[in-house]
Amino acid sequence: MDFAPSARGREYAERVKDFMDAEIAPAEEPLLRRRLAAAPEARWQLDPVLAELKDKARAAGLWNLFLPDVSGLSNVDYAPLAELMGRSVIAAEVFNCNAPDTGNMEVLHQFGSPEQREQWLKPLLDGRIRSAFCMTEPEVASSDATTIRATAAVVDGGIVLNGRKWFSTGVGHPDCRVLLFMGVTDPAGQKYRRHSIVAVPVDAPGVRIERMLPVMGRYDEPSGHGEVSFTDVRLPLEAFVGGPGAGFEIGQKRLGPGRVHHCMRLIGLAEAALEAACRRGVERSAFGKPLVNLGGNRERIAEARIAINQARLLVLYTAWLLDTQGVFGALSEISQIKVAVPSMAQNVIDMAIQLHGGAGLTDDTFLAGAWTIARALRLADGPDEVHRGVVARLELGRYGMAR
Repeated sequence: MDFAPSARGREYAERVKDFMDAEIAPAEEPLLRRRLAAAPEARWQLDPVLAELKDKARAAGLWNLFLPDVSGLSNVDYAPLAELMGRSVIAAEVFNCNAPDTGNMEVLHQFGSPEQREQWLKPLLDGRIRSAFCMTEPEVASSDATTIRATAAVVDGGIVLNGRKWFSTGVGHPDCRVLLFMGVTDPAGQKYRRHSIVAVPVDAPGVRIERMLPVMGRYDEPSGHGEVSFTDVRLPLEAFVGGPGAGFEIGQKRLGPGRVHHCMRLIGLAEAALEAACRRGVERSAFGKPLVNLGGNRERIAEARIAINQARLLVLYTAWLLDTQGVFGALSEISQIKVAVPSMAQNVIDMAIQLHGGAGLTDDTFLAGAWTIARALRLADGPDEVHRGVVARLELGRYGMAR
């Protein structure tokens, strides 16, 4: 096993860090403060400073670093870059490496037709448009994707979509132009060949954004998480991505690298929270002592450092497996990190909130928003229970129990 990044990876890590220190760090807090102070409707607009930062990142060659065929970086190379980006709320978007666009671009890159790549992938890679992924549904337990009710039926030589999706992240962004929709095409087909993914223009007749969903009181403007209805949306057969019935295969390949990206960004977020906790604990005193010397806080800080380092090694191992054995060689490890890392980050951030007292619950620090992100990722891309089930199934399969 070799988790060391290549020379190219090390070079990019230095360049990303330098750009974040010089360009993103000075701009981020004022940008977020403006967003908080803005009228609700104005928060859904793209801040011109963010657009300027994206232009600078692209000019610096720090663009689309997540995609190996574009950047030349392996998963092991990219993991430290994602960790650096995770220390900032805006960095991933600045580098055009933000979810769900990264996963959608990977899908279109691997499975899209030449026409789909020209129409959707190219402007996504250019950063001219944004996208959303529409899979989760309010009426069913979407952690079991076989229960999805939305349909992508073949009718009269075309596709007709019907259904309702929610937690469609990115759909509120003013530049969102395409939705990747998962629906049932062949209800009587083999269990994992029933579903398809369809590329849907957001302005297609019958597509309606019903509402934007608050997540623990936060709307995550300007991208947000929407509830979207599809009513007799008619598209040509060419809108299928990878062909009818390929939805599950695409979903498996989409989510592997994406979960590594999520987890490495969370490790960066946990590092930022631990740093904030240490600074607060050293600088603030109570009862005549620094906070770090009260109530077992030194032990909590030590446990946080141990937990972060353990999680990072597990994610790097998973990234190495993806590079050397592919998604299906890393199935257990992908589920392992999806359980371990959000919980670790949630605990570390919670500890940092506690050291900040009441201030940690406000938007005077980044911690309340960070905790919400970590908590949400225990559900996004599959809840902890589902991933534990995958790990157990693969483990028990060695002993003759497949189910």
